[in-house]
Parts: sequence; structure tokens; C-alpha cells
Amino acid sequence: MLNNDSSHRVFSQIFRSPFRSVGICFLLIAFFLLPSVCSAQDTVFEKLPSTQEFLNVIFMRDYNTRIVLMGTTLFGLSAGVVGVFTLLRKRSLVGDVVSHSALPGIGIAFLVMEAIHPGGGKNLLGLLVGASVAGILGVTCTTLLKRVNRIKEDASLAIVRSVFFGLGIVLFTIIQGIPTGSASGLNHFIFGKAASMTSADVQFISIASAITIFICILLYKEMNLLCFDEEFASIRGWPVLFLDFLLMFMVVGVTIVGLQSVGLLLVVAMLITPAASARFWTNRLNRMLPISAFIGGFSAFTGVVLSALFPKLATGAIIVLVASFCFMMSLLLGRRGGVIVKMRSYFKLQKRIGRDDLLRAFYEVIEMDTGEASKDLFEKNLETNKVKIEQLLNRRSWSMKRVKRLLKSAVRNDLVINISENSYRLTADGIRHAQETVRNHRLWEIYLIRYAEFGSAHVDQLADQIEHVVDAEVLQELEKSLREDPTHLDIPQSPHPITHDY
Repeated sequence: MLNNDSSHRVFSQIFRSPFRSVGICFLLIAFFLLPSVCSAQDTVFEKLPSTQEFLNVIFMRDYNTRIVLMGTTLFGLSAGVVGVFTLLRKRSLVGDVVSHSALPGIGIAFLVMEAIHPGGGKNLLGLLVGASVAGILGVTCTTLLKRVNRIKEDASLAIVRSVFFGLGIVLFTIIQGIPTGSASGLNHFIFGKAASMTSADVQFISIASAITIFICILLYKEMNLLCFDEEFASIRGWPVLFLDFLLMFMVVGVTIVGLQSVGLLLVVAMLITPAASARFWTNRLNRMLPISAFIGGFSAFTGVVLSALFPKLATGAIIVLVASFCFMMSLLLGRRGGVIVKMRSYFKLQKRIGRDDLLRAFYEVIEMDTGEASKDLFEKNLETNKVKIEQLLNRRSWSMKRVKRLLKSAVRNDLVINISENSYRLTADGIRHAQETVRNHRLWEIYLIRYAEFGSAHVDQLADQIEHVVDAEVLQELEKSLREDPTHLDIPQSPHPITHDY
């Protein structure tokens, strides 16, 4: 049996790497969930599609599949483009307000059309017009509520969304009580029903998506300026308010287009998720737009294909789940702020900090042993003096394990040479790196004492925090500001005693 200490060591070794931890967690989840999934009698994947069915879907041989694929893919493209501007403008939740505000518009439009022509309340064009008017009204109410009263933007968004959605639920309850209400199929607008698309719907979606993308391309420069520097645009005379409302109208348009694809409750995800995913791949707007459009279109296309292969899967929900999967992959693998990139940068920085601290410890140990000797003798000692592990341990609060790991890495990089079991010596590259590290560190110490007025007892740790995160240009500016005696700045003397441990 393992005691507590030994078991703790075993688990710490197993979960030492974050990648290993994630992999083990996935294996454990699969181990416990796979038997229950496989033993289920009525699952979504109980009947796998045949090869012929798979080919029919992939090559779009079915007319209805082609219609749904075209409509939802166009919606995904337009949502990805508009979503970038709303994300950068910090208006992502406006789509949520529009989607919830459209619900009472659909209910009122249905009641009006039923009153005018009984049995004609299901006219799609009339329902979409009602949803558009209600969505625009919801955005207008949010803007006015934020400007007139002392209410934060998030609070105004939540209030308008709740009021309109509650009104929509009441209207839907009333509609279910009229004779033709049960056959209206209005619930499809809440949860989405992509399979009910017709060629006329695809034509409408195509026109609306084309207009939306054309406006974004035509006003690319203006929208770019609006998203990144609103004050500058206002000073230069650009119609900021008009552009802001135009962006909101495009959000309304995309939301209305997505009613049949993903429904009111999920359409906001298609406005936010592709744009947020593209944000992890680039910092440039001209690249972010096509990436976001591709992710939106790919999510819609893949969601429809999966729903066609497995009819029990809801199309709207699958589309959003595919977009969420793309977001998770972007979060992990993205070149700009992805988790793996950040972890690699962090580990690389920690490795460089450890190397610099080790070489500085070598330099200071030899400097202490040399004392007040001449510069030539000190440089000779750098090339010949052996430094023991115990001397390095006295320089910093390092453990023996960490020192040995740093020394092993330095030997591998040809910075130090292992003379004996516990003795090491700097190589030519190690001497050069050590001199550069010590020089940079002491420049920052001199600056902190001379200009920041820190005490000499505290500057060592502060310089440690600064020297590893500044670039060469900042260091050159620092050197210019301290250049009173160029020869003195070759490698300055330490402005504080280095005989104590730190």
C-alpha cells in the first residue's frame, strides 16, 4: 500500500504536464461513459447511415438537402462577417436582444394576418417583416434606455430582452388558443427548422446575405474606423451614429435570416462564435473577416450534413455545436492568443529566465572569488574558474533539483561544461551570455536607484522582474539615459553588495 506522501508523488508525476493531464481526463471520461453509451437501446446513432445514404448527402443528390445546405451556408457566411464588426464594436449581445425581440413581432404579425385573412397567418414574408420591425424596435429601445437613464448597457440589454421575450411567450399562448393556432408551426422560429426551407426561402436568404456582405465590403473602411477609434471618426466628421445604426440593422437582417436555420434562441451564437474563433487566428481585420465567414459557413454546412445523416439530431443545435467545436479548436490552437501558443511562450520565457539567472549566478560567484583583482585577471577567471553546485545554491533560493535541471539544460546548449560531478565551468558562449545578462541586470538596478529612488536592498528583485520582459530597443534607450561614462557602462559594478543570499 502507498502512504499519503508516496501517493502524492505518484499523482504529481502523472499529472506533471498539462497536456498529459488533459489526455488522462479524456481517457477517464471515455472509460466511464463509453459502456453506458454503447449499451443504450435507443440512441441517436443506433442506425448508422448506409454508404449510399452517406454519398447522397455528401454529393447533395437530394433536392431538399441542396436547398437546406445552400440556405444555411449563406446564413453562416453573412453571420460570420457581421459578427466580426459586432464583436469588435462590443455589441455582441445586441444579436441576443434582436432575436428575443423578434418573438412578439412574429406573434403580432400572425394575429394581424389571421384577422385579415383567416388561415393565412403562416405567410413567411409577413412573419419575417413582423420579426424585423420588432427587432429594430428592440434595438431602438435599448439605445434610448441607455442614453436617457442612468442604466448600464448590459442592464438595458437584459431589460429589453426579458420584456420582449415575455411578451412573445404571452402572444404565443394566445395564438395556441385560436382554432388555426395549433397548426401555425410558429415554434419552428424559436428552435429552428431548417428542413422546412423552400427554394423561395433560399432566394430570400441569398438576397439578404448578399446585401449584408456587400454593405460590409462597401463600408469596410468606415466600419473599421468605427470599431477601433470611434472618437477619431467623430472628430473627422464621419457619421458615427448612422454607421452604428446601420450595423444594428445588419444584425437584425442576419437574425431574421437565421430564424429558420437555428431559431431565435441560437442565432446569437452564430453571430458571436465564428467571430470569436477568428480572433484567435489573426489581429488584422482584413484577414479576420474571411476566417470568420469560413467558420460560419463551415459550421452551417457541417451541421446540416450531420443532421441529414442522423435525422434525430436537431439541425440548429448541431450547427451551433459545430461552431462551438471550431471555437474550442481555435482557443487551443490559435496563433494569436491560443492556449498552446501561450503555454509555449510561457515555458520558453521560464526557460530563458532560468538560463539567465544561472549564468548570472556563475558570473557573481567568480566575481566574489576574484575580489578586487584586475579586469584581466577576472576575465581569465571567467574562463578557468570552476563553480560548484553548493556555490550556486547559495546565490538563490533554488532547490538541488532545480539547479541540476538548469545545469543540464545549460550543458545541452553548450553554455557550461561539466568538469567533475559537482563542478562546472563557463564556455565561450556561456561567458558572453553571462556578461550580457549581468550588464542588463545592473543597468536596470542603476536606473531604479538613480531615477525611481528605490533602495539598493530592493532593486535586485525589481530588476529581475523587468529585465526579462523588455526588448532591445528599450534597453538601448535605458543605456542612452545612463551614458555618463561609456567605459563605466561596459559592465557596471553592482550597485549593492552581492555577498548575501537572495
